[in-house]
Amino acid sequence: MISPAPSVSKIHLLSDATRAEIDSWIAKYPPERKQAAVMAALRIAQDQNGGWLSVELIEAVAEYLQMAPIAVHEVATFYTMYDLKPVGRHKIYVCTNISCQLNGSDRIMNHLQKRLGVKPGETTAGGKFTLKEAECLAACGGAPMMMIGKIYYENLTPEKVDKILDTLD
Repeated sequence: MISPAPSVSKIHLLSDATRAEIDSWIAKYPPERKQAAVMAALRIAQDQNGGWLSVELIEAVAEYLQMAPIAVHEVATFYTMYDLKPVGRHKIYVCTNISCQLNGSDRIMNHLQKRLGVKPGETTAGGKFTLKEAECLAACGGAPMMMIGKIYYENLTPEKVDKILDTLD
């Protein structure tokens, strides 16, 4: 019988700052429930890595939280907030839920697609923008809206969108 190759630790892929931030989330849970920090840990690791998660980084999070790698892969592939391939410097999420849709999010999405030359899920050629749809960003009162980074932009018109994009490096 052939023995499997010894596994090599991947925790070194998580920077000291990343591990410290993950530890602050782990501390919010009882020690036996540290895996509850998995979503935060993936977000933190993704931020460390320029906005996306490689397979190796997902496995590093799994190792750090003492979870089965497949369990962490399941989380990373289920939620749209995690990206599994490189993304642009600015991720644009356009809300397409009912309030935004009734208030013109389709017009905003169409405008962004024409302006950027990409479809949802794609990144512009220069790597500046990645366009994504979001099911709900919880800002129904400001519909239609989008989020870029951690900033919400509400009551959008194509003209407002252009002004916002023009301010980004």
